[in-house]
Amino acid sequence: MVGKPEGYTMNTMSAGVEWMLTTAGLGHRKPASGTWGSIPPVIVAGVMIVAGVGPGDAYGWIYYLVLGLVLVVYSGACIVYGVDAEAKWSKDPGQVVADETAGQCITLMMIPVALVGTTISTVMTLLGCFLLFRAFDILKPWPAGAMQKIAGGWGILLDDLIAGLMGGVVVLLGAVLFF
Repeated sequence: MVGKPEGYTMNTMSAGVEWMLTTAGLGHRKPASGTWGSIPPVIVAGVMIVAGVGPGDAYGWIYYLVLGLVLVVYSGACIVYGVDAEAKWSKDPGQVVADETAGQCITLMMIPVALVGTTISTVMTLLGCFLLFRAFDILKPWPAGAMQKIAGGWGILLDDLIAGLMGGVVVLLGAVLFF
């Protein structure tokens, strides 16, 4: 009788959970799945800013609420289902980009009002937020890199939240120094 291979884990992850962890399947896109997972929050932020619901606008609280909800929902997915994702794919699997989606929100929530006054400044700011977050996520300077040693969902998530915070701090410092 042929048995299951050593280390075999039955895949019990639902399609909905996989959809959330891969940010609507973007985690399966190659190359650079993390880059793909970072794009949706930037698009959402850009649409809200264009619609007059961005930092400094009368209804700017909606901007922070929406990005905050995205941050919480995608962070929660990583925390709750991270162990399942690692059992299905590997340690901190590339398919899981919910962590990038969450981390990117932090950088975007730190955009100062002064950087979204015109169309060109808004586009440049969003691009800068995207590139800064991706750079910190890829390079993983301390303490972000140390977080990956943590098992499960927290290990998947924490380095990206720290990268998001680092990116946001650079955006804020840039605004203070240049505006």
